[in-house]
Amino acid sequence: MSYTIFLLPFLLFLNLSNPKIKKDDCTFNGYKLYGKIKFVNDFPDLKIKVVENFPDLEVKLVKDFPDGCGKWQVVEYFPDLKVKIVNDFPDIRVKFVENFPGVR
Repeated sequence: MSYTIFLLPFLLFLNLSNPKIKKDDCTFNGYKLYGKIKFVNDFPDLKIKVVENFPDLEVKLVKDFPDGCGKWQVVEYFPDLKVKIVNDFPDIRVKFVENFPGVR
């Protein structure tokens, strides 16, 4: 008897719940997960869900030098990334923190 039948649903769940965030350069589908961010309602580059537990990325909002993984500077003009906050079907789950931003 093959264990594949029993493991397949579990493996599919793991694949769907784990986004493709590349830890080495802090990107998701080619988008940097740091830098100048604009929150939008239409045509986002990335859809996020704000969570308290089990985030994919921990984000610190900064006023200057958003040069590290998870450091976001909110801007109105010339963003590096446009983000929409959603409740359903996010690309990644985000937790806003005061210290130690980045991918966990």
